[in-house]
Amino acid sequence: MTEGPALARVRAAYRRIAETDRPEIWIDLRPQPDVEAEARALDARAAAGERLPLAGTALAVKGNIDVAGLPTTAGCPGYAYRPEQDAGAVARLRATGAIVLGTTNLDQFATGLVGTRSPYGAVRNAVDPTRVSGGSSSGSAVAVALGIADLALGTDTAGSGRVPAALNGVVGLKPTYGAVPTSGVVPACRSLDCVSVFARTVAEAELAHALLVDGPPEPPARRAGPWRIAVPDPDQLGELDPGWDIVWAAAVRRLADAGAELLPLDLTPFSCAAELLYQGAFVAERYTAVGAFVESHAGKEYLDPVVAAIVTAARDIPAHRLFVDQERLARLRAAALAELGDADALLLPTTPGHPTLDEVAADPVGVNSRMGRFTNSTNLFGLCALAVPAGTVGAGLPFGVMLIGRPHTEDRLGSVAGLLTGPAPVRLAVVGAHLSGEPLNGQLLDLGARLVESTTTAPEYRLHALATSPSKPGLVRVAEGGAAIQAEVWELPAEGLGRLLAALPEPMALGRVRLADGSAVTGFLCEGVALAGAPDITAHGGWRAYRAASGRVPGAGPAGPSGAG
Repeated sequence: MTEGPALARVRAAYRRIAETDRPEIWIDLRPQPDVEAEARALDARAAAGERLPLAGTALAVKGNIDVAGLPTTAGCPGYAYRPEQDAGAVARLRATGAIVLGTTNLDQFATGLVGTRSPYGAVRNAVDPTRVSGGSSSGSAVAVALGIADLALGTDTAGSGRVPAALNGVVGLKPTYGAVPTSGVVPACRSLDCVSVFARTVAEAELAHALLVDGPPEPPARRAGPWRIAVPDPDQLGELDPGWDIVWAAAVRRLADAGAELLPLDLTPFSCAAELLYQGAFVAERYTAVGAFVESHAGKEYLDPVVAAIVTAARDIPAHRLFVDQERLARLRAAALAELGDADALLLPTTPGHPTLDEVAADPVGVNSRMGRFTNSTNLFGLCALAVPAGTVGAGLPFGVMLIGRPHTEDRLGSVAGLLTGPAPVRLAVVGAHLSGEPLNGQLLDLGARLVESTTTAPEYRLHALATSPSKPGLVRVAEGGAAIQAEVWELPAEGLGRLLAALPEPMALGRVRLADGSAVTGFLCEGVALAGAPDITAHGGWRAYRAASGRVPGAGPAGPSGAG
C-alpha cells in the first residue's frame, strides 16, 4: 500500500533524526509507532476531504510547553509534570494537521540565550557544532535547521525565539504579546512571554502564525510598499564580531536597492531598555515563576547553577525598584516609538556575534548578556519581530537580521523580509550525475546550491541507464510497477534553476518529482523516447547502487550529451 503524505513525512523525520545523531536536541521524543499511527489517521481524514492546512507537518515543541502524554520539564528533570492536555498553541496546530515529534531542549526555565544551560546537554549549532545554537529555544531551532521538523514552537521573552533562529539560519517569528495563547506554557516572565514560531521560510512561519492567533490582528496602516525602514547609525550597534559589520551593511544595501526608504533612528532608548530586562527589577518576575521551586531544591544536580543564581538573586529586589523601573520604561518606550515614527519596521542585527561553546563556558553570564543586546527590548516595548537569514559570515556561519514593528504588524514585517531574502529558493531532486560526488555535482555547487536531505522518491518511478557521457540514469514516472529511487534534494536560487534548464540537453527534462514524504519538487526526468534499449536498473534502488553492482566508474560511458540526472 502506498504511504500517505503524513505517514511518509513522519518516517522521513525519524530517518533524519537517526542521520543527524543530535540527541541533545530532544528532551522527550515520541515513539515512532505512536507518531505513525497518528499520521495514518491524519491521512485518512485528509482523504475524506477534511481541510487540514498543516496536514503531515512535522512539529517540534519547546520543553516548557505542554504536550499531552509527555512530561513538561522546562529543562529541569526535577520540575517535570505530565500534562493531561496540550498547551493552547500546540492544540491549535495539531487541530490543523501538525504532528508533534517530541519536546525539545532549552536553556533551563527559558533563562538564557545560549542553549547550553541544560542538564540534558548543550545544544550544538546546526552549522558549526563547536558553536552555540542560541537559546533558550535551542532544540526547536536546530530541529528545523537540520530538516527534522518543518515547524517548531519556542518561547520568546528576551529574544529566545529570534537568537537561535539567526544562529542556525532559519526564520523566527515573535508575535505581538497576547496574540498567541500562552496557556500550558511554564512562565519565565508571564507579563512578557510569547509563544514563537521557527520555520524554514517566512511563508511557513506566517501560515503557522495565522493558525495560532487568538483573533484577526488590527489592520496595519499600510500593507504595501514603498516601505520605510528605520536603520540606526552603525556606530550605535556597538562591538560586532569580525566581519559582521560588512554583512550588516550588505543587508541594509539590499533594502535600499529593493526600493525601501531608509530612515535614521537613534537606538538609545532601545539599548537602555534592553539593559533593564536583567539589570533592573523586571527579572524579579522570574523568581515569581519558579523561585520557590529553585530555592526548595537548592544544590540538586539537575539545577543549572547559572540559572539558579539568576532566579534566586531576583528574590531580594525591593518593590520600590520595580515602580522606578516601570516609570523609566514608560519614558523609554515613548522615546522609542517616537524614533520609530511612521517607519514600517526597524532593522537590526539579531545578535552581535556567534560565540563558541568554549567562550560561553569561560564566561557564561557575560557572553549570554551580549547576545540579547538587540532583542531584549522588544517585549518590554510590546512590539513584534521577525528574524530572518541574511547571508553568511566568516567560515559559512549564518548571519541574521531582525525586523521589529508596532503591535500586530507581523504581516508587514513578512513583506519587508521579502526585500531582504529575494525570491524563495527552489528545491531540486536529483537521482544520478548530480548526486554528491558525481561528475555533474559541481554544476549545482557553482550555482550556490546546498544539500537539504538524502531521501527517496515516492514508489512511482522506474530508473534506466542511459547511453550518455558522463553516465547517468533516466527517471520516469509509471502508472504501476513503480519503486522508490534513492534521491537527494538540493536547494538553489531560482535563477540558478533557470540556468540549468537553459543548458539542459535532450533527452533530459525538468518536471515535478514526488518524494517519499508526499511532497513534490522540481526534478530531473527523462523523455520516454530515450528509453528504447536503455537497461531498466530500478531493482538496484538507485544510481550509486547500480554503479557499485556493475563496477561502472563515475563519468564513464559512450559519447553523448552531458545533461543532468
